[in-house]
Amino acid sequence: MKEKNNLFYKIGIDLGGSHIAIGVVDGKGKILEKVEKKLKGIITKEVKKVIEDTIIEAVNKFKEEYKILEVGIAIPGTVTKDVVVKSVNLGLKNYKIIEELKRKIDLPIKIRNDAKCAAIAESTYGSLKQYNRVLFLTLGTGIGGAVIINNKLLDTGDLPGCEIGHMVIEKDGIDCNCGRKGCFEKYASMKAFKNNLRKALGYDETFSGKELFAMMKNAKKSDKEYKIIEKVKKEYIENLGLGIANLVNIFEPEAIGIGGSFVYFGEVLLEDLKKELVSKNLLFNPRKEINIQTAVLGNEAGIIGAII
Repeated sequence: MKEKNNLFYKIGIDLGGSHIAIGVVDGKGKILEKVEKKLKGIITKEVKKVIEDTIIEAVNKFKEEYKILEVGIAIPGTVTKDVVVKSVNLGLKNYKIIEELKRKIDLPIKIRNDAKCAAIAESTYGSLKQYNRVLFLTLGTGIGGAVIINNKLLDTGDLPGCEIGHMVIEKDGIDCNCGRKGCFEKYASMKAFKNNLRKALGYDETFSGKELFAMMKNAKKSDKEYKIIEKVKKEYIENLGLGIANLVNIFEPEAIGIGGSFVYFGEVLLEDLKKELVSKNLLFNPRKEINIQTAVLGNEAGIIGAII
């Protein structure tokens, strides 16, 4: 067993729309060891079994190596203290995940919305720790969100709230997995951006995000792809800016944090987003600058925040 001064550790789990990551976290928020599994391509009726088997195997393996105090799981969607009420991007509904896992895991288990976990991690250890009033968005398969006021998550009662991704920005717009139309995440998630860019350039899903980023970063005005990239990027930034402006007008945060795979595209998207917000008539209280911080914990924020 890996022990240092008889310390105890926790296991954080980030259950995303396309993957699951499980890590051992120490008392300072450092991930000591991590395993991952892709969920993409798994049919809906098998998702629960894959999730449970993956978590049970990893947790029991880590228990052999570390003294584990508890398990925390970050999950996209509407989550109560013990049930996944609805996770549209995973196809889960009224899923008693803790009850199922406790059959094979003899440890305390807690669950929380993934965006809130990431926000807590960034506010505790990351890019937002110096601010008291924060708006946080995760841009990935969908869009998650959290609001932190005076260093505490906004309390919305029994249901977690802050379903930022399902704020409607286009009346009668694109069909969303939640059953409504025109939701923010159908226009401004990173999945939407990458899919739109691939389609416009004539690529399928085998053309990776890394390849898309490299193409965007290196494109020259003389390249035939340049105008296509700029057109898709402009439309994406307009949609993302519209949604963020609505939230800024409500909460007036000191800082906005953005996590998820947007972080890896920050070099080619972030400055355009800032310009969109300050140069157009989007903000009720105009300003010359806007404070947007990309998550420094990256995709590990969910793992770390799950156990705080």
